[in-house]
Amino acid sequence: MTSGKTAKRVADIGPSRLAALNSGMAEATTLTECLAVDFAALMRAALPDIGQGALDQMRHAAKDGISKRMPLAARLILARYGCQKADELSHHPSDTLRGWACFMVGAVEGHSLPERLDMIRPLADDPHFGVREWSWMALRPHVVADLENAITLLTSWTAEPSERLRRFASELTRPRGVWCVHIAALRASPELAVPILDPLRADPAPYVQDSVGNWLNDASKDRPEWVQALCARWQAEGPSLATSKICKRALRSITSKA
Repeated sequence: MTSGKTAKRVADIGPSRLAALNSGMAEATTLTECLAVDFAALMRAALPDIGQGALDQMRHAAKDGISKRMPLAARLILARYGCQKADELSHHPSDTLRGWACFMVGAVEGHSLPERLDMIRPLADDPHFGVREWSWMALRPHVVADLENAITLLTSWTAEPSERLRRFASELTRPRGVWCVHIAALRASPELAVPILDPLRADPAPYVQDSVGNWLNDASKDRPEWVQALCARWQAEGPSLATSKICKRALRSITSKA
């Protein structure tokens, strides 16, 4: 059995490591470890007064995918404690609990999109890869519901000093994305997001470059000619190694079909 750092299967994670994850005293170091966490056990350890009903619901959902269990946990916590608990969990040692805080920001009622973006900012800039993914997934429905406003608000994020926040602006608005609903308006009209994409076309961070390239690769599956034209414009207006890497990633699906 392994410690979890090299485990490729949940079954390969050692019992002591699994216990640490389920107690909330350790962060997951891989996606495998993220998927291995027993949500009911973690909820019982971190929130011992949440009530048996919530624990039973969490246990009954154990076979559901993690993308369903994360928002469920957030709703159960909100129902018991209210939104003030999100701030406490956002500083917890467990990345899963910080992920639950992300979904609490997304699920709490009565907040505007600017308010949610302000609330999610520290979680979008979290050192842990998993928390950063949960941060944009949690706000995705609000972006779909208010796309024009979201693009306007996120444009300023492209100038953030933190590459994690710049990447958030791109990843949150991907037309297709991973483990999330598609944004039909951006699949049909990806040009709506040019205010976000243009400032990132030569971003120095590979983390951001990959996201922008993936954004455009998403778009290429519905609007290949538009992606080709955008990449051609970027290369003509300001060729750089970063732009070339983004465009190569953006065009990979089109190139593979040629």
